[in-house]
Amino acid sequence: MSSSTRRTHYWLTFVVLSVAVSSYSLMQSLTIPVLAEIEKQLNTDQSTVTWVLTAYLLSASVFTPIMGRLGDAYGKQRLLVLSLVALAAGSLLAALATSIGVLILARVIQGVGGGVLPLAFGIIRDEFPHHKVGGAVSVVSSLLAVGFGAGIVLAGPIVSGLGYHWLFWLPFIVTLVAAVAAMVVVPESPVRTPGRIAVLPAVLLSAWLIALLLALSEAPKWGWGSSRTIGLLALSAVLVVVWIRVEQRAAVPLIDMRMMRLPGVWTTNLVALLVGVGMYASFGFIPQFNQTPSANGYGFGSSVTESGLLMLPSAVATFLTGLVAAPIARRIGPKVVVVMGSTLGAAGMLMMAFFHAAQWQVYVSNGIVGLGIGLAFACLAGLIVAAVPPEQTGVASGMNANIRTIGGSIGTAVMASIVTAHFLPSGFPREIGYTAGFAVLGGALLLAAVAALAIPSISGKQLEEDLEQEPSAGSLRSPAPA
Repeated sequence: MSSSTRRTHYWLTFVVLSVAVSSYSLMQSLTIPVLAEIEKQLNTDQSTVTWVLTAYLLSASVFTPIMGRLGDAYGKQRLLVLSLVALAAGSLLAALATSIGVLILARVIQGVGGGVLPLAFGIIRDEFPHHKVGGAVSVVSSLLAVGFGAGIVLAGPIVSGLGYHWLFWLPFIVTLVAAVAAMVVVPESPVRTPGRIAVLPAVLLSAWLIALLLALSEAPKWGWGSSRTIGLLALSAVLVVVWIRVEQRAAVPLIDMRMMRLPGVWTTNLVALLVGVGMYASFGFIPQFNQTPSANGYGFGSSVTESGLLMLPSAVATFLTGLVAAPIARRIGPKVVVVMGSTLGAAGMLMMAFFHAAQWQVYVSNGIVGLGIGLAFACLAGLIVAAVPPEQTGVASGMNANIRTIGGSIGTAVMASIVTAHFLPSGFPREIGYTAGFAVLGGALLLAAVAALAIPSISGKQLEEDLEQEPSAGSLRSPAPA
């Protein structure tokens, strides 16, 4: 394909990538507010229905870095289409599911779609005009948080108007169209990392992620001191050590450990972990807080739709900051933006912890959190992409996304343990549980701001230059206009 054709269609590529990332992100959260409805419709119990979330989380955590590495080796466009097809196929199976077992299987298949995020970053870096790379990476990264929040907002109206099956029919339609569009519009990248993918590192990566995330997901129910929780955490720690040693000796590693030790990579991943703790857990528990009947001394007795609308300021603020984060980073540097965003997010979460008696306070605190998360997310992706060579973009950004997911699992597990520590006679958690939990999440975001200080300083201009590295000799991308 000629460079002129690529210049003509890069904006169409961006639309396809945006739809792909948004669809994946929406599927993370659409089911959160309506688990009780799914439990009733499929005649199951609360313990089993939570696997609708856990199965998706585990599958996405395993496949995100693997699909990113496969894209680096065999072609990002090809793997993007495969990821979208898996997301569409899983959505179709979920829409048709008549039992909880089939729905859980469908969610595992959907998790393969986690590859869209690292593949999108790789395609942007390889194919977009130089001067568009930074802004596109920022917006697509922000869509991860926007989609997560939007899923919680949209779930109520969709279920009320169409039924819970349409939580899957709509993504099926959208992702199927996106898959066809990706085949037609998105060009295949010339940037490849040659060599066969080693099987053992992939198996070990999958094993320690499953052990870790299963322990974190089930710890509030099993107990943090239970033999199952401790055993899985210990197994995960052992498997991590074995995995690292195997990766270090592999001729073509799945994830290059030298890359993971780069200052610009490990510091950004640490911040991503802490931001994930604060963001995902808050989106999961604020709707529960809003839906608590006010007779319990807190909450607003909101419906699923009303509680989702209380989250709207966060989704809108995250999207808007994603649009302006790149210009701000060019002026003051991406590190400063990440510190500022994490601090703002912490302030909003602490406000939610101590000032939540009125709905306007929830609106304001959510808006502040959204502003902070949007700024941090938008720049974290760019920092990771700029810190590694073009041929490692997929696997590096895949691991960064994965680390955010692990952070979300940690935050959700800790939040669940705190909130459910004490109950009122009515069966609802005590208000102090939510207060303490939101304060802990605010503390995690504050730690993210402190950790961001360790990110190597880089100017906005230098970030753009790093993002604009040619993917290969004789690059097929067009030069930026004078």
